[in-house]
Amino acid sequence: MDRVRYIIVGAGAVGGTIGGCLFHGGHDVVLVARGAHLAALRAGGLRLDTPLGTATLDIPAVGGPAEVGLHPGDVLILAAKTQDAAALLSEWAWQPVSGGTVSGSTVAADTLPVVCAQNGVASERFALRRFRHVYGMHVWLPATHLEPGVVQAQGVPLAGLLHVGRYPSGTDATAERISADLGGSRLLAPVSPDVMRWKYGKLLDNLGNAIEALCGRAAAGLGGGADTGDAAELRRLVRAEGTEVLDVAGFAYTTWAELADVRRDHIRIEPVNGSARAGGSSWQSLTRGTGTIEADFLNGEIVLLGREYNVPTPVNETLQRLANQAAREHRAPGFMTAGQVLAAAGAGH
Repeated sequence: MDRVRYIIVGAGAVGGTIGGCLFHGGHDVVLVARGAHLAALRAGGLRLDTPLGTATLDIPAVGGPAEVGLHPGDVLILAAKTQDAAALLSEWAWQPVSGGTVSGSTVAADTLPVVCAQNGVASERFALRRFRHVYGMHVWLPATHLEPGVVQAQGVPLAGLLHVGRYPSGTDATAERISADLGGSRLLAPVSPDVMRWKYGKLLDNLGNAIEALCGRAAAGLGGGADTGDAAELRRLVRAEGTEVLDVAGFAYTTWAELADVRRDHIRIEPVNGSARAGGSSWQSLTRGTGTIEADFLNGEIVLLGREYNVPTPVNETLQRLANQAAREHRAPGFMTAGQVLAAAGAGH
């Protein structure tokens, strides 16, 4: 590949951090955003706050593919929430590359790589339905996006861990190039031939995202002060359902120990501008009042597999339902107790 331009489709917490790090590392980057965030990016650039300081980055920002002329050296990094993935992939897939037409072979779906940098394991399959060259990205990257034009990335000395590999498996020169560019931009980005095993391991961890959104950080075992009663039982049950389903379905997944061995002391979570990280991706969705949440592709993935393989998943079903109701009703995070969730799932004491 010649010089690569990275088009970050979804410039929120994860996408903004990846795009900001790549841009700061000297790479060509385009951010794709919408609404007030897009307006702020166009007006004043991306403000990337980190424990090392604040940088205002004048990165080109667009609202969609109609504003970008695609070229053979482009790489699409899909960093929007999974609930938005299918529509965005369809929007970008059939765009002409270097002046081609949709009747020929010079469209993005045939020629450009797309990297799925999201929680869950569904987007890669969405992408492969449209794109020929699909890559998975396992994302462990502590970041927050609550204010238009601003992303906080709490990882230091490196901003995050991003395993990269072909989907469904394998590696190639493109994965190596993406890894090298990320690795030179304050990101730890190993090439992984089994990237989906990493993503299934992350899926198990992300089953607690709905707990954090509904019940607060302490109930999710984050931020200190987590109790050992209902909250601990809720966390135990949701993960037990997840591991049982993946085991029955035959999907391999990584462990906490494997993640810790790779991450080591490369990435620590530290305060930004004197403030600790407030909450994860689902918590941020409720805080911003987006009206949607990723639970269908986290807890809902376990529910789907449970139904396919006849494994009961009542706790994940309940979290999926309650999280979606909370998003639809624009509830603030932490409005329920873990005991209330357990009772709703029929698992109370």
